[in-house]
Amino acid sequence: MTTTTTTQTPEIVKIGLQAPDFTLPSTKNLQTLEEPVSLSDYRGRWLLLFFWPYDFTYVCPTEIIAFSYHLDQFQELDCDIVGVSVDSVYTHRAWINTPRDQQGIGAIRYPLASDFKKEAAARYGVLDEASGAAHRGLFLIDPEGIVRYQVVTDMNVGRSVDETLRILEALQSGGLCPANWKAGDKTLS
Repeated sequence: MTTTTTTQTPEIVKIGLQAPDFTLPSTKNLQTLEEPVSLSDYRGRWLLLFFWPYDFTYVCPTEIIAFSYHLDQFQELDCDIVGVSVDSVYTHRAWINTPRDQQGIGAIRYPLASDFKKEAAARYGVLDEASGAAHRGLFLIDPEGIVRYQVVTDMNVGRSVDETLRILEALQSGGLCPANWKAGDKTLS
């Protein structure tokens, strides 16, 4: 008897298409670490999903803290935030519990998820196969689960919270937004 093995190509994120699903352990309940996050948890709201390479590094905390600091602005736009790295949820908790003046990030106002198996990073196209870390990928996913924006940078370049807010507002405007458009500006349509 002959057995046939079928290899499926992993789903990769594409603008205008459904975001790849995920369910990951998270710091949503920092005490127990038993409350995962899933894409479906955010159905009906916008989601800013971002990846960073590793905990306890240099550029990563600047982004994580900046997004936490501006969480109210995102929530006013009906947008939640989830951060993801390939570190374990236990490492995330240790990083949160480490004071900022000791290379920790302190209290964060949104969940950090663990992609320890590296499946989400691969599906979102940000996994660096050589190092096993995720590149800095950022995705804006609309309330129906459709990817509307993505940016991926090398591991040494942090992302701009202001630009992310600008893009979110542009996507929500419903119009054609020219270069450097800001909330309150006229759209082209």
